[in-house]
Amino acid sequence: MPTTLPAPPLRPRPTRALALLTACILAASSFASTALPPMLDLSKAGGTSEPIDFFNLPIIAGEHTFVSHGNAPWGFRNHSYLAFHDGQYWAMWSQGTAVEDRVGQRVAYATSKDGLLWSEGAFLSPEPKGYGPTSPLFGQRTAEGFRYIARGFWQREGELLALASLDEAGGFFGPSLNLHAFRWNPADRTWQDAGVVAEDTINNFPPVQMANGEWAMVRRDHQRNVSFLFGGIKSPADWTNVPLVRYQAADGFRPEEPLLWTLPTGRVMGFYRDNSHSKRIFRAWSDDHGRTWTVPERTNFPDATSKLFGLKSSRGWYALISNANPALLQRNPLCLAVSADGVTFTQLARLPVPTSPMDLRPREGVRKAAGFQYPHAIERDGHLLVVYSRNMTTIEVIRIPLDEIERLLRNEAPTTP
Repeated sequence: MPTTLPAPPLRPRPTRALALLTACILAASSFASTALPPMLDLSKAGGTSEPIDFFNLPIIAGEHTFVSHGNAPWGFRNHSYLAFHDGQYWAMWSQGTAVEDRVGQRVAYATSKDGLLWSEGAFLSPEPKGYGPTSPLFGQRTAEGFRYIARGFWQREGELLALASLDEAGGFFGPSLNLHAFRWNPADRTWQDAGVVAEDTINNFPPVQMANGEWAMVRRDHQRNVSFLFGGIKSPADWTNVPLVRYQAADGFRPEEPLLWTLPTGRVMGFYRDNSHSKRIFRAWSDDHGRTWTVPERTNFPDATSKLFGLKSSRGWYALISNANPALLQRNPLCLAVSADGVTFTQLARLPVPTSPMDLRPREGVRKAAGFQYPHAIERDGHLLVVYSRNMTTIEVIRIPLDEIERLLRNEAPTTP
């Protein structure tokens, strides 16, 4: 058996596009091709069919640094993103009270010349509708107050846009949910409100360009249903919406925090975290630039029910960063998988994240697991930079030479620090 974990059966794909009024898919596409090969196959690179021992995976070589530490009353740090623009690195994250996504939460940022030494953090979003630290609602979960959530950097036509959702802080998500943009003004070094990019929308990652030149991103509405947006050419708010999956699916699938990338053939791949705790990643694909999609299929790639991120490198291979260990109530370790084709991953390693016994303890009084989570990454100057949150209280960065990832892809031992 090529995979190291039992592969659950794949959900059937449609033979032609149709509306599934009673199922989870709102739009699907017809394909003559056969089903994709398994998403995880470690045997191709000399692995075994034994269960994965996640804490004895090879540790890829790299450097570690801190970006921002939590401090009262702003103890919460999560939803981190990276970009390289105008000669420097940029990081952004959600910053709030000791519990995530409460009234008054804002978006902060920092910059760095080398990706290792970072400036002090500063806010790029204003106080949400006046609910700052002096408000009696600050830090509460209530529909009477609002919060910003960091949603990534969008580099469009030479400008740097910082995306942030804004909605009521009463749950996930409020009916006023909109995706906003803030434009960096290099002349006076300030962020200027650029307005609403998409209504009733929270994205997971900033727009990426498809093979046809259009921008694309996946959105959730305030009821958490998933749609695909394409466009972004005429203006940052120019989008066509393609409904994909209802959050409350008939078969139990609860799609969350989707990821996109494009294969050399132009096929767009979509990957989903599953909030029904199947502990597997789901995937779907489109051969017409996102106009129609296959039914999401349950893969054999393990997942801790956490946010994942991946990209195609300048050297052609694909990297997926995730909490692949499916154990309960933790997000540890933070793993990196490598694929030569963007479909099947043949190597799995741990990122060089410093750990302590505290990182294995459950977080008391909150619903999220302990560990290292919500990663994002960019490639620059022969390195992969990965940003993530530790226990939702600090923002940290790992810088990994691309040569080390290629060693992993060739099944060679990592360089000894």
